[in-house]
Amino acid sequence: MAMKTLRFLLLFFILLAAPATALAAKDEPPDVLAKRTTEEVLTIIRQDSEIKHNRKKLFALIDAKVLPHFDFTHMTRLAVGRHWSGATPQQQQDLVREFRTLLVRTYSTALTNYKNQKVVFKPLHMQPGETDVTIKTESIQSGEKPIPIDYMMEKSPAGWKVYDIAVDNVSLITNYRSSFSSEINKNGVEGLIKVLKNKNQTSEAEK
Repeated sequence: MAMKTLRFLLLFFILLAAPATALAAKDEPPDVLAKRTTEEVLTIIRQDSEIKHNRKKLFALIDAKVLPHFDFTHMTRLAVGRHWSGATPQQQQDLVREFRTLLVRTYSTALTNYKNQKVVFKPLHMQPGETDVTIKTESIQSGEKPIPIDYMMEKSPAGWKVYDIAVDNVSLITNYRSSFSSEINKNGVEGLIKVLKNKNQTSEAEK
């Protein structure tokens, strides 16, 4: 996956998750929640000229408004794939923590690259009682070809949660699974945890 495409993917992963009351987030259909919250976050970004240049504010925004809309355990389990069941409970916790941190730091970088792209939502054809859906959108930048972005969401007791995203039919989880599996095959689960931890520590040192 090209870095430019990955940055678009991560940027709009952020834009999907924004302020909402617990009740609204729990009861709203996934496409309604996604569209409404996208507009709310876009408004925040446009009105706060400082936020893209203040990492402390960025992390605060992500922590408060983004993280509640993601199922990081599900995401990590999918990214680790068949190796997940072979990890100890402590290793699973460590993997979720480090993968979560890696994504949050990447999101904050992507957010600083926002250039007034427009998000267009496609109609969602959802069956009654359906608990796993794909929200189809397009990222439109003036003078460039629209980029299709699909969000995979699952209904939980706390509402709809994002567990994967795809750009041009390339899954974020599948993209990570390849590199994760390669590292585990070479150095085991502890080796992957160490790699993720080192990346996060390097990002922290570069702030």
